[in-house]
Amino acid sequence: MRGIMIEKALRETVRGEVAFDTATRALYATDASNYRRVPQGVVFPRNSEDVAAVLAACRAHGVPLTARGRGTSIAGNAVGPGVVLDTSRHLTRILEIDPERRTACVESGVVLDELQAAARPHGLRFGPDPSTHSRATIGGMIGNNACGSHSVAWGKTSDNVEELDVLLADGTRMQLGAGQDHPRLQELVSRHLGEIRREFSGLSRRVSGYALDQLLPENGFHVARSLVGSEGTCATVLGATVSLVPLPAATVLLVLGFPDAIAAAHAVPRVLPHHPATVEGMDAELLALFTSRPGRGAVDLPDGGAWLFVEMTGDTQAEATERAHVLAAELRDAATAQVITEPAAQRVAWRVREEGAGLATRLADGSEAWPGWEDAAVPPEHLGAYLEDFAALLRRHGRKGVTYGHFGEGCLHVRIDFDLVSDRGRAGFRSFSHDIADVVVAHGGSLSGEHGDGRARAELLPRMYSEPVMRAFGAFKAIWDPEGLLNPGVLVQPDPVDAGLRFHPPLDRGTLLAFAHDGGSIDQAARRCVGVGKCVVKEPSGVMCPSYAVTGAEEHSTRGRAHMLMEMLRGETITDGWRSTEVRDALDLCLSCKGCKSDCPVDVDMASYKSEFLAHHYAGRLRPASHYSMGWLPLWARLASLAPGLVNLAGRTPGVRALLKRVGGIAQERAIPRFAPATFTRAFRRRPQRPPVAARPAVVLWPDTFNNHLTPEVLRDATEVLEAAGFDVLVPPGQVCCGLTWITTGQLRIARRVLEHTVSVMRPYLDAGLPVVALEPSCAAALRADATELLPDGARALAEQTLTLAEFLQRHAPDWDLPALGRTAITQQHCHQHADLGFAADEALLAKAGVANRTLDSGCCGLAGNFGFEQEHYAVSTAVGERVLLPAVRDADADTLVVADGFSCRTQIAQETPRRALHLAQVLRMALRAR
Repeated sequence: MRGIMIEKALRETVRGEVAFDTATRALYATDASNYRRVPQGVVFPRNSEDVAAVLAACRAHGVPLTARGRGTSIAGNAVGPGVVLDTSRHLTRILEIDPERRTACVESGVVLDELQAAARPHGLRFGPDPSTHSRATIGGMIGNNACGSHSVAWGKTSDNVEELDVLLADGTRMQLGAGQDHPRLQELVSRHLGEIRREFSGLSRRVSGYALDQLLPENGFHVARSLVGSEGTCATVLGATVSLVPLPAATVLLVLGFPDAIAAAHAVPRVLPHHPATVEGMDAELLALFTSRPGRGAVDLPDGGAWLFVEMTGDTQAEATERAHVLAAELRDAATAQVITEPAAQRVAWRVREEGAGLATRLADGSEAWPGWEDAAVPPEHLGAYLEDFAALLRRHGRKGVTYGHFGEGCLHVRIDFDLVSDRGRAGFRSFSHDIADVVVAHGGSLSGEHGDGRARAELLPRMYSEPVMRAFGAFKAIWDPEGLLNPGVLVQPDPVDAGLRFHPPLDRGTLLAFAHDGGSIDQAARRCVGVGKCVVKEPSGVMCPSYAVTGAEEHSTRGRAHMLMEMLRGETITDGWRSTEVRDALDLCLSCKGCKSDCPVDVDMASYKSEFLAHHYAGRLRPASHYSMGWLPLWARLASLAPGLVNLAGRTPGVRALLKRVGGIAQERAIPRFAPATFTRAFRRRPQRPPVAARPAVVLWPDTFNNHLTPEVLRDATEVLEAAGFDVLVPPGQVCCGLTWITTGQLRIARRVLEHTVSVMRPYLDAGLPVVALEPSCAAALRADATELLPDGARALAEQTLTLAEFLQRHAPDWDLPALGRTAITQQHCHQHADLGFAADEALLAKAGVANRTLDSGCCGLAGNFGFEQEHYAVSTAVGERVLLPAVRDADADTLVVADGFSCRTQIAQETPRRALHLAQVLRMALRAR
């Protein structure tokens, strides 16, 4: 009843969106932490008046309020059982940049990267820069007192906040700064002056508890800064005035290699006197996890088992480089060194460190690792000794983890392989948390070094602070929020560290996909998403996540869909399991592009999860029309090949065409592709037989449905290229198919039967060890990855022997003399190739052919197989294409080649621009003909 009453009150008084539906509650039940609290509802306020109305309604109905930024908190301080307030949708204005005062005035929902972009033209930036900078909001950073890699130079968020605009739980709006008259706070500090000075000194990364030290007279009695890091428990932040720092004129990256992380930590005190801008540490296991993932190339670092990334600045590049070389020389007795001056190379190295929070959640042996003891900090001079004790404690508890962090500030990040599913494992997690808290305190450290205490550490605060200071924390909270309305269970009267964990024991659900990398469990697969939120960037780079980039809705992000799946599998909020309409709707705009499989730091494969869900959701039920039309495309294409002219005529006749589209669930705006007069396979088998040449190795050319029936010229050109490179081309004698269209529409049982037949047809070639060249990237990816999920043993040889055209020529004809074409090109990389295959071989082959190529950072083309043809998806499909790809094609010079191996990509380009794209095989044939 209380939920109904507050929902009614909110809808009557709030202009922004009020969401109490099951799907939204499921989406906001967890963040990037181990914790789960299902809210009663979520509100997206449009302005400060809306925030005041939300507070008034919560106060009137006794419902707690939790403020949330972008949900990247890993301490459990952004989930709550009452109303969740999300300011990231509307409170996103940068009100002022003042270059003279070096300040910015922003609303709480402004994303850090947006502030940096606004400050950059003035030669300024905001100092703190957590690894989630592309999605972290300023309000969230204030809540957690975020720091990031440059805190060595520019401090924590609290060091950079000048004023706060806040609303108290009783509705009072206040502008807070330094030196204000506040008798109750002054009396509190006076009563505990000695304890505060004694217990808050000597550590720059002391984030745990309330920042009572900011109220000391020597710190200017800074009321605003005392609320930074209060995790939304005292006031709701509407906006802030923050200080900015000058951008360095020049920056170089010095990478120092050490035998292990402990040795790197012991070297930090020798680095700090050189005044670096950052000192970040990571061990070799993190690098190995990065380079082992699809789509991530090698990273050139100096020899070592662990590294320090030390950024040096200067007024000139020469000065910054010289400072780096001086430091490297001083540490030559302890470390290898590499100075990286090129910005692009620096970004490659930094990407490993920035993706650490995601990468470290899956260890090399496939085991899961979690936050929970994520960011304790000790004085930098104690870091080496602390790491030694930390490693010993891990061994004693039988645990392991990947080490990285802000070594220059003594702040250690680590994901540990806790068992958070079983009762025994949770008890072990609790025991470890208490033991490691004592180790941190023994080294003069802070339980939290930047992420806040939340539900992960607040219970442990009495192990760090004395009883008088703990009483002072309670009094501080009571001054601001006497009724305990704001974010209860955090900091004061905290929940136990092992209460409300979000994990549940996996069940044997009888999945059709093997989920081989997740122990055969879709529960474990969905748990890959730990909420770091790389998929919720407004202007993403790479492929993930195209629908979110267009809609901006959490449920259309990879994270949102994963959270919905987890709630469905748990069965409490979403109770109808595989039949869930909430999950179906969240997955509906998933393009099955597989971008998340490579761009997500933990390789969430939402395309596979969607296929599995659709298989169960529609089991025994009528499917959408497009599942029968485009899902069964290989069959319809074979039938159309019997009379392609008649089929094409029907597709051109207005009334018939409209009827076919309506019956097939196809968008009226889409043109139906024309079938070729003859398939490639038919023409190939009719061509004059060429006598085999013993010296010429054979290669099997895969006749995929798209190219075989719709664009056979691509297969013809590939044949000419392969034969010119010195190979005998073979084509399978029977019908073969990768099953892709059935896989993407969730018709997995049919896909499995199709693959079983395909493997039987291909068996002689596979047994002979012949390579198989697949020209359509989606088919190549299906054969390399999806096939083994459906046929774990039967399709393994086919997966191992399948190559793209570029991979085959690079591997089997590296010395082939290819004439230089002398053209420029832009290339649209297919999403599945990005996720499963890689594109380096293609770029190298284009360069070898004398093509000056630029591979677009355009993400998905938007058509994505059946997705962009479906009536309900046409608008999103074109919007995705219009983000980067389609404008880039229209803007390209007429003599610039447009290259796209994917049939979907070429179709989107052809239907939405005046240009026609070429397959790589066609470009290579052009080079041959230009000889």
